[in-house]
Amino acid sequence: MKRLGIVFLMLLNVFIGFGIIIPVLPELVSPYHLSLMLSGYSLISFVMSPLWGTWSDKLGRRPIILAGITGYAVSFFLFGIADALWLMYVSRLLAGFFSGAVIACSVAYVADVTDEDNRTKGMGLVGMAIGLGFVIGPGVGAGLSLLGYSIPFFASSALALVTLFLAALYLEESLSTEEREARYRAREAAGRTSRWTAFSGAMKYLYMLSFIVSFTLSGLEFALYYYQAEKIGITPFEMGMMFMVSGIIGALVQGGIVRRYIKKGDEPRFVTIGLVLSAVGFFLIVFSTNLFTATVFLTVFSAGNALVRPCVTSLITQRTTVGQGVASGLSSSMDSLGRITGPLFAMGAFYIMIQLPFLLGGLICLAGLLLLVRYLSIDRATSLTHRA
Repeated sequence: MKRLGIVFLMLLNVFIGFGIIIPVLPELVSPYHLSLMLSGYSLISFVMSPLWGTWSDKLGRRPIILAGITGYAVSFFLFGIADALWLMYVSRLLAGFFSGAVIACSVAYVADVTDEDNRTKGMGLVGMAIGLGFVIGPGVGAGLSLLGYSIPFFASSALALVTLFLAALYLEESLSTEEREARYRAREAAGRTSRWTAFSGAMKYLYMLSFIVSFTLSGLEFALYYYQAEKIGITPFEMGMMFMVSGIIGALVQGGIVRRYIKKGDEPRFVTIGLVLSAVGFFLIVFSTNLFTATVFLTVFSAGNALVRPCVTSLITQRTTVGQGVASGLSSSMDSLGRITGPLFAMGAFYIMIQLPFLLGGLICLAGLLLLVRYLSIDRATSLTHRA
C-alpha cells in the first residue's frame, strides 16, 4: 500500500500540472493549431509508449518514470517562455515524447505490485489520481491565468520538478532485479511478442474500447471551450471551474465506486454503465443554456468516463499474455491513438456544425457497447474451450 500511495501522489502532481494549462490553451492558439498540437503530442506518445513500456520491463519502472517526469518539467517551461508558435509546437511534442514514460510505466508499476483480485482497485487508484489532478489543476490554472497566460506553464514546470525530487527519494523499484530478469528471460525464451500480436482475439476489443474512451474524451476537451464560448459566452476562468467540478465527480466515482465496490468479474457491467452515461452526457451538452447546466451535463459525461477507463485497463492487465509493460504500453498507445485522431475529428465536425462533435461522440460511446458484447462473447467461448 505504501508503494501505491507514492504512485498516487506522483500521478496526482503530474496531472495537476497537466490540468493547470487546460483553461488557457484555447486562448493562446486557434482551434486549428490547438488540434494539431494535441494530435502531435499524442502521435509522439503513441509511438513511444510501447517502447517506454518495453524498456521498463528490462531496466525497471523507476528510472523510466523519473526520466518521464524530467521531460514533462522541461516541456512546460519551454511553453512558458515560448514567444513563437514553433516553440509551442516543440514543447507539446517533447511532452508527448515523455508522456508514456510516466503514464504507461505507472500503470505497469501498479500491475507489478497488485494481484489480480486487487488489480481493479489499484487501477482505480491510478484513475482517482488522474481525476483529482483534473479537479485541482484547472481550478488552479483558471486562477493563475488572471496573472498572465504564461504563469500556469511555469507553475506546472515547478510542480513537475517537485514531483521529480519526491519520486527520486521515495519511489522504490516495483520488482527486484532478479524478478525482473527472470520475467524478461521467460519472455525472451518464449520469443519476442510484437505489441500488435497482442491485438488479437478477445483482447483487441478491449484495446478498441481503450481507443474509444480517449478518442471521445480528447474530442470533447478540444471542442468544449469553443462550443460553450459560442453558446453561453464562457471564459477561461469559468472553463477551469467547470473542469474542476466535473473532475471532483470523476474522482469520487473512481475513489468511491471503482476502488470500493467493483470486484474481479464486475468490470463489464460497470463498463456498460459508464458508456451509457458518457453517451447521455454528450447528448445533454448540446442543450446547455448557462454555466450551471453546462457544468451538470459535463459531470454526467465525466462520471461515465471515470467508470470505463479503470475497468478496461484492469481487464487488459488481468487478461494479457505478454509482459505488463508491453500490455500497458499498447494500452497507452491506443489511448494516444485516440488522442491523435480525436481532436482532428472534432475540429472537422465542429466546422461543419458546432453541435456535431458531441452528437457523434455520444453515438461512438453507444457503439462501444457492441465492442464490449463482442469481447464477452469471445472471452466466454475461449474459457469454455480451455475447460474442455
